[in-house]
Amino acid sequence: MAEPAPRLLRVVGLAGLTAIALNGVVGSGIFGLPARVYALTGAASPIAYVLAALVMALVVACFAEAGSRSDETGGPYLYARAAFGDFAGFLVGWMFFLTRLAATGAIANLFVESLGYFVPALGSGAGRVAAITVAVGGLATLNVLGVRSASLTVNVLTVAKLVPLVIFVGVGLWFVDPGRIALAVPEVGSLRQAALLLVFAYGGFENASVPAEEALNPRRHLPFALLVTIAAVAVLYVLIQVVAQGTLPELASSKTPLASAARNMLGAPGGSMLAVAAILSTLGSISAVILVGPRILFAFARHGQLPALLASVHPRYRSPHHAVIVFALLTWAIALTGGFGQLAALSAVARLMFSAATCLAVPVLRRQQRDAPAGFVLAGGPAIPLAAAGLCAWLLLGVTTEQAIAGGLGLAAGLVLYAGGRWLWGARR
Repeated sequence: MAEPAPRLLRVVGLAGLTAIALNGVVGSGIFGLPARVYALTGAASPIAYVLAALVMALVVACFAEAGSRSDETGGPYLYARAAFGDFAGFLVGWMFFLTRLAATGAIANLFVESLGYFVPALGSGAGRVAAITVAVGGLATLNVLGVRSASLTVNVLTVAKLVPLVIFVGVGLWFVDPGRIALAVPEVGSLRQAALLLVFAYGGFENASVPAEEALNPRRHLPFALLVTIAAVAVLYVLIQVVAQGTLPELASSKTPLASAARNMLGAPGGSMLAVAAILSTLGSISAVILVGPRILFAFARHGQLPALLASVHPRYRSPHHAVIVFALLTWAIALTGGFGQLAALSAVARLMFSAATCLAVPVLRRQQRDAPAGFVLAGGPAIPLAAAGLCAWLLLGVTTEQAIAGGLGLAAGLVLYAGGRWLWGARR
């Protein structure tokens, strides 16, 4: 009698899920974002962060309910597939996958730029290729060795990236000029432009929804991890913005706002501390996505929408090893060939699309699973899911031409892949 196929291990606890969510959100964006948001909304920038956090909290709440209804690998792909069928599920999963892939490539570019602050040779040319190869290859190896090692790496890097930012805020609040902070609502047009930037900065929490099959009690722990993450990050981001604009008069034109502000307050050691924080933050974000991204490929393959090889589990390490290797190779290639701007544009549009789909899936899943109690249920019936989906649509209407083209091309690639998969791999319903 043949032995049963190896399965994924349930070993990621509440702390691990929270670390995956935090690591996904607190990435590279916050190190440059204060300058861009200040240029758009001026002294009222902290209010823009608060309003954007409230909007994103609605989306996060929808993910929390959808996640509390599933304990399988797949996240947004699984929610859309259950609610709207194979085709819609694949497109949502594909846009989610593209977001992970594009974001990882973009962050890898920022990682080598941050390394270049200390070792200029690693910021360009052969040194850049070597640095990206070592970072992506090393983290992929840890993921092949199992979810325990991958989750531990995420946990350690989460703490390592948060400590310098907390120090920056704790020290910086004593240097803030209150006259540079305004408690007023920004102009609507500027607020929407800032919100599009903040979607990129607040995004990434959805990473924690994907490895549910390797989590302990995900129906209960995932909602808590997501809601704690958005609350904690909102407070941290508002305080970072207050310190940056309250201590750096030339904030709007600064290319390194946090490092420059830290240098103003603490001298050269402050600038170096924030440069190290940027390295750790980008590396942590890459580690979280290399844990999550392969599991989307794994979910596709499990449902017959990609080659079955990608759904295989290593007999010893119990990891989706083939999916990890494929995702790592794709990440490596896109990081070397794409710049931050193009990859970030694709990521922003794709994130809004799969977020809206997840919000719309919540009322449908409620009807389908009327007799199966969820771990977390939003109050107000369909009001919050519909409001969150509407806000995603409103933000999509404000995308730039570059972002729209990137998103359209990404969606078209998904259509081609879906059609090819039906023919080559015989996707089953």
